[in-house]
Amino acid sequence: MNNEKGFTLIEMLIVLFVISILLLITIPNVTKHHANIQEKGCDGLVNMIQGQAEAFRMNEDKEPTLAEMQTEDYIKESAPKCPNGKAITITNGVVGIAP
Repeated sequence: MNNEKGFTLIEMLIVLFVISILLLITIPNVTKHHANIQEKGCDGLVNMIQGQAEAFRMNEDKEPTLAEMQTEDYIKESAPKCPNGKAITITNGVVGIAP
């Protein structure tokens, strides 16, 4: 019986303790960065729609609206939203986020 290979209960408890500590350290860091990730995704979407608005303006020689950009296939959604749920608007050719 002394030649059996395996883990003892103490060794398993130590491994579980180390894994628990690692989880306690990483989970709060991931949740802290969630808002930052959502903000960067929204900024990227606004920049992409601003580029599409510029392309529409060059092709059509007029200021675009979201509805016109959607019907002309410059964007897929008529009312695009950021990952954080805020609506995107176009005012006088400038793309922004609705308050």
